[in-house]
Amino acid sequence: MNDVTLCLWYDRSAEEAARFYAQTFPDSRVGAVHRAPSDYPSGKAGDVLVVHFTVLGLPCIGLNGGPAIRPNEAFSFQVATDDQAQTDRYWNAIVDNGGQESACGWCKDRWGISWQITPRVLTEAMAAGGDRARRAFEAMMDMRKIDVATIEAAVRG
Repeated sequence: MNDVTLCLWYDRSAEEAARFYAQTFPDSRVGAVHRAPSDYPSGKAGDVLVVHFTVLGLPCIGLNGGPAIRPNEAFSFQVATDDQAQTDRYWNAIVDNGGQESACGWCKDRWGISWQITPRVLTEAMAAGGDRARRAFEAMMDMRKIDVATIEAAVRG
């Protein structure tokens, strides 16, 4: 077991979410699935309670804790992409599977987990600072899914 594992709260759909992530992202997989040994507030004995999975190498646990706690944007996965094709693939997989678009490269999967699909060209421009960062930032502010060509053009000025 790792020293730190990210625990995500789901309402009865942790295994479904974990399988979706494993199919969508490289270096992702579903591990152990544990069932509740007895009834609990949001389920019955034998229901899937905890799912161990990995997303892009990050160890996670999905906890089927019920509807009491909902995910929000205070937490998100930030996924660095190399090009527009990879950006499109991840973004479209999330949004087209019952997810929801947001602004500036953010989207939400159908379970309410937020994702930032962020091309490296954008993070590199922001890290450079100065006019390059300002131009990239201003271009990004008008986007939902990040358009790599537009960011590259903005960076060139």
